[in-house]
This record gives sequence, structure tokens and C-alpha cells, in this order.
Amino acid sequence: MAKNKLAHWTELKGFDHVIDPSFEESFRNDHSLKGKWRSEWFGNDNPLILELGCGKGEYTVGLAGKYPERNFIGIDIKGARMWRGAKDSHAKQLPNAAFLRTRIEFTGAFFAPGEVDEVWLTFPDPQPKRKKEKKRLPSPFFLNLYRQYLKDNGIVHLKTDNRELYDYTLSVVRANGLEIVTSVTDLYAEMPDDPMLSIRTHYEEIFLKQGIPITYLSFRLPDAKEIISPLC
Repeated sequence: MAKNKLAHWTELKGFDHVIDPSFEESFRNDHSLKGKWRSEWFGNDNPLILELGCGKGEYTVGLAGKYPERNFIGIDIKGARMWRGAKDSHAKQLPNAAFLRTRIEFTGAFFAPGEVDEVWLTFPDPQPKRKKEKKRLPSPFFLNLYRQYLKDNGIVHLKTDNRELYDYTLSVVRANGLEIVTSVTDLYAEMPDDPMLSIRTHYEEIFLKQGIPITYLSFRLPDAKEIISPLC
């Protein structure tokens, strides 16, 4: 297992569509691509969509294949997991897919105000304990981070098997008066034919086999509105 992990890590660093910055590049300074992803990386002016906490990158690869007129970046700190998506997108020769290895907390160093069109949160860690609210990717802490680079009223997508996380996110959305685009508690029963939502991750397949319904919530995030916690 350790040998495979090392091999994956080595191969990941060899892909030309993977950005693996040093700690100093992402923590203390703005990255050189900040504000220039379209012009200098993708070479077009197409919409830019992030998958935050992308894991194996199934959604980044799936969306890039379905929507060649958009640019996608999968972001995660765990390179050994990201290797799968990077390898798949390389094999499929997807010029509109890239991967960035960094912490979600550092993403403000990589993207300029209004540079990102949409954010996807696919099966993030639900962090069920109350004291870990700030670690939930759809929490006010992170939503206020996304506001720094998401265009005004850009869309945030949450796809999860965890009903508690879905309900919590919905409470944040309602407490802040955010516009809901779509909200369903059993995705494949209510929206079985949606091409964007039909992409299934490895863990999603496991949840479905266990009979666990998949929830989906998307909403607009104004860039000038500070998001507060419904738990205050």
C-alpha cells in the first residue's frame, strides 16, 4: 500500500495539468496564477468551476468531459487520492480539467475576486460535532472564504449522503436569506435524468447500494453579504 502511494505521488508530480505549490506559495503569498487562470492556464475565457475537497476527482473529470466549454479545477490536499482524477483526465485528454493540491483554507491565495463562477462540494466530511462547525465546507467560515473569489451570486453546489449536513446547510442558507436554486432530499428519485447531477463518485455508489438517499442543494452566494451562523 505504501509503495503504491509513493508511486501515485511520483506520477502525480509528473502531470502537467497538476499544480502542487509549496507551502510558502499558498500561505504567505498570492500564487502567480491568481486572476490569470483563464488567460495563462486554460487559454480561453470560459467559466471557471472549482470542486473543493475533490478527493479522487470524479466530479472534476466527469463535468469536464460533459462540458468542454467550461474550465474545471479539482482541489484537495491529499495528492495520493487526487492521483486518480489526474490520471483519468490525462488519459481522456481533457484540456479543461486541472488539479490543485492545497488546503481549502488557502484557496484565497489562488483566485482573484470574481474569478470563479461556481463551487462544488461533493460528499464533504460532515463534521457532525457542534464544536467542529467551522470545519464544515458549507459553514459560514468557508462560505465567507468562497465569497472572496466567487462571482457575485455565483452558485454553490452541495451533494451529500449526510442528511444532517444537508439540513445544516439549508439552515445557513435560510438564515442568511440566500436564493435557493435547487433543493432535493432524494436526488435520483426527484431528478433522475439531470446530466450534471448523474455523475457518481466511488463513495456515492457505496451509499446508494446501502439504500442511503443522496441529497442536493444549490444556492447563490452574494459577494457583498457576510454569512452568519444559524447556530449563534
